[in-house]
Amino acid sequence: MLGCRKTCHGDKSAPSKDKQYCREVPIGIGIIRNSMTTIPSSAPRKIAVVVPKYGLAGGAEQFAASLTERLAGSTPYEFHVFAHRWRIQPGSPVLFHRLPEWRWPRFLRPWAFAKAVERALRTDHFDLVHSHDRIFRADVFSLHCTPHRTWVRDVRAKIPSLFDRVMIGVERRMVSGNPSATFLPVSSLSADLFHREYPDAKGHWKIMPPGVDYARFSGPDRDTCRREICARHGIDRGAFVVLFVGMNFEHKGLDTVMEAVAKASRQRIVAKFHLLVVGKGNIGKYRTQAARLGLASSVTFAGAITSDLERYYRAADCLMLLSAFDTFGMVVLEALAADLPVIISAEVGARDVVEDEHDGFIVQDREDAHAVARALIAIASVERRSAGTKSSFAKVRQHDWSARAEEIGLIYDSLMNPTGRDG
Repeated sequence: MLGCRKTCHGDKSAPSKDKQYCREVPIGIGIIRNSMTTIPSSAPRKIAVVVPKYGLAGGAEQFAASLTERLAGSTPYEFHVFAHRWRIQPGSPVLFHRLPEWRWPRFLRPWAFAKAVERALRTDHFDLVHSHDRIFRADVFSLHCTPHRTWVRDVRAKIPSLFDRVMIGVERRMVSGNPSATFLPVSSLSADLFHREYPDAKGHWKIMPPGVDYARFSGPDRDTCRREICARHGIDRGAFVVLFVGMNFEHKGLDTVMEAVAKASRQRIVAKFHLLVVGKGNIGKYRTQAARLGLASSVTFAGAITSDLERYYRAADCLMLLSAFDTFGMVVLEALAADLPVIISAEVGARDVVEDEHDGFIVQDREDAHAVARALIAIASVERRSAGTKSSFAKVRQHDWSARAEEIGLIYDSLMNPTGRDG
């Protein structure tokens, strides 16, 4: 007897009936099977999805939810999500299992999460396990990250803490302990760093970027959105609106964005440039910088926007993202879907989907405000704009979440039916 588990729809928990189990043994990678329990052939195949937070703020959280909800509605599989917390739409067919949260000591959290998942998966039979976080065993791993050692050393420039060392240990076990798993890094940037950190890594590796709700970001009427957003924030409708979307101003390169806008403004290519900042950060610091650069009346801080974010994209003229490092950068896909050219740094993983000097510009040095300003001037110039250098191409449709779910569904099918037959 392994006791009962809590299974629920939405955010309500309801205990299921106790289930009798004989000794569980692992078969394959990450799949917990019961050696003496017969699964009826008519029963739906069960897929376990692992993510700490499902459907909440964050790239991995939104990725897992957008993908799983679509797969649950378009495939014959039964989906079970194992998470600490979740937010879903009413009527979702997904079943949820709440994982305990380890709070103290903090350094044990990565190991405690992986261990909690391991225990939880033993309570039932799952035909496939898809993890969006670092755990010990699974069949499919979506890698929304870089190797943790690389992140600490090269991005944060810090000495690994005890927490970092535990995280690195769990990650090493994930990569080395799953030689038959399918690893899906979200960008070539992520894939290259994992192969550099783990040169002997086995398994099947395939780059699988996130998707985008193409209809949401391409649908709203541009002129209507322009009037609405400009009126809401007191922006001159004749200005060239540069959009910045990010929750970490420093890391996303807002400093250089502002310097580039100031330099481009002095060229008088358009009547006026206006920077529209969406997200949270140290607004006071950047108001001071705007004043120093002569942009006090040309920068608007809109705060965090969620419900009608697509209208901000449709109201703008281009998007800038000059991150020090971004495994992908969902805002780039959203901008392209909204028909916006983009200016991004080479450290943004979404460079995989941006054709330089066609969809926008990929800047090699994120701190080179002169180069960024030249890119902005090129996009804003009458010749470039009239030539149709907008970014709503057929390729963006290929990144719609429905298309991405179809790709993942085929991976699931191939793993559970390696010979092409059910059973």
